[in-house]
Amino acid sequence: MGSGEVGAAASSSAAVSSSGLGPVVGSGPAGSGEDRVAASSPEPAPSSGPAPSPEPAPSSGPPPSPESTQSPSPAQSPDPTPPPGLGPVIGAGVEPAAVSPRAGHAPRPEGSAADRERPEGPRRTEQPSAGRDRDADAAHSAPPARPRAPRSMGAPGRDGELRRTFPALPPRNAADEGLAGTWWGNAWVTALEEGALDPARLERGRGYAERGRVDAITVTPGLVLAYVQGSRARPYRVQVRLRTLGDAHWDRFLDAAVERPGHIAALLDKELPHSLADLADRGVPLLPGPGDLTPQCSCPDSGHPCKHAAALCYQTARLLDADPFVLLLLRGRGERALLDALSRRNAARAARAAQERGPAPLPGVRAGEVLARRVLPPLPAPLPAPPHPEQPPAYPAAPGGPDPFALDQLATDAAARAHALLTTGRDPVGGLTLWQDAVRLAAARPGSGLTAGTRALYASLASAAGRDTAELARAVAAWRQGGPESLDVLEEPWDPPAGRFDRARPLLLAADLPAFRPWRNRLTHPRGHVQLRLGRAGLWYAYESEPDREDWWPRGTPDLDPVGALTGLGTRVDL
Repeated sequence: MGSGEVGAAASSSAAVSSSGLGPVVGSGPAGSGEDRVAASSPEPAPSSGPAPSPEPAPSSGPPPSPESTQSPSPAQSPDPTPPPGLGPVIGAGVEPAAVSPRAGHAPRPEGSAADRERPEGPRRTEQPSAGRDRDADAAHSAPPARPRAPRSMGAPGRDGELRRTFPALPPRNAADEGLAGTWWGNAWVTALEEGALDPARLERGRGYAERGRVDAITVTPGLVLAYVQGSRARPYRVQVRLRTLGDAHWDRFLDAAVERPGHIAALLDKELPHSLADLADRGVPLLPGPGDLTPQCSCPDSGHPCKHAAALCYQTARLLDADPFVLLLLRGRGERALLDALSRRNAARAARAAQERGPAPLPGVRAGEVLARRVLPPLPAPLPAPPHPEQPPAYPAAPGGPDPFALDQLATDAAARAHALLTTGRDPVGGLTLWQDAVRLAAARPGSGLTAGTRALYASLASAAGRDTAELARAVAAWRQGGPESLDVLEEPWDPPAGRFDRARPLLLAADLPAFRPWRNRLTHPRGHVQLRLGRAGLWYAYESEPDREDWWPRGTPDLDPVGALTGLGTRVDL
């Protein structure tokens, strides 16, 4: 309280005392929140409704002593019958100033001569003003003062290689999830519970941890620090200490870590292998044992550990589950320093192993061996060729799949070409054009386009070659007559040289046939229904057509003799 407030309080006390209403009563000695209790409650001023009586300010201090709750002495007690509407003003949570008599003046006792000589008269009842009502309402409605909690240790900005701060972990149901999810987290919990003296405190600490009563946790070498909210408003400062490892212990740990490549991979994957943590034979106690955890708490409980320290240990086990490097930091080494040291040792170990093995011999052969003459063994005799190509298997029809007849045609043709290549060493259709190959495939299929399967095949091949099915059918007849040369005779007229073509007409006349009309390499019957065509190889090919229709179709078998080519086309009377 400032000096101005003390003076104001003293002036008010003096004014009330001089009016005969009695001095303002304090609530006890200053310094204890719960000791500041009013000695007596004044009667409320008469009003239209009941007025709430002032309540003492709440406090987080110890309960008031019996001396502080006793009634005050007569010299400090207010007038038993104060004027209505006036009473001692008690601020909510504000300590009233103590009223002391001025120097040289003794306090006026009750019932003094001045008071007895004062004439009795009717007392005036002062009605409270609106401003005074607002002040009283504000005093009653003011929230109780709460003690300030200490500043949280959650300061991530101060973190470094050897200091890590983790935010407060959320509450969880340990009955469903377990206190720890990894074997090293459970080893930490086991060290805590086997070293505890009171299981009841562990149960309460576990409840604190499950309800999220532990604030941000700071981990440094050898120390875990956090604030834990207990039953009081002010949280407790809790520390758990663990002995750090020396340089010799860390050397043995790093040597064990680089012995197996899986150790480094497991650490990078936030895992702690059993073989790396269990190094008791090398004198490296990485995991704590019973009694290794040393708790310290600011609460008055002397248990080992208290429930607040137990709560911090249980939450630390959850941190170890997520990151085993927290345990290594507690033992004295940060994550980056450990990984750098492991990388250097692993590289040095690999270099030593390579040096011990020595240089590997380079693969290869000597130049003299390469340049030396070598006699290769003879090749084995080729296998005998099969007498004919085999038939392909039957292909079942599938909805939306390829035509089984077309597949059978392609497989049969591939087998025939392979057989010809095997027996003769030459592909018989390797030099054909697209149109010639389409005609060849259509000619290999019996039916001449009369069945449903061949009609679909003819339509597909003609469309691929850019022709119609009638042209394809005529070309198929020529192909069946004499192969590619017959197809050339069908489509390409040419001018033959003198000789064989000129001798054909006398031969036809000698056979009692009429004189054929010549045109280029063709000789046509006078009635226009029979024609002979000379091929480039000297063979004659016979054609038939409806008279005067010029719709020529190949017929018969090619022959060197023009009269022989007409054999089978009809009788001499027809010709």
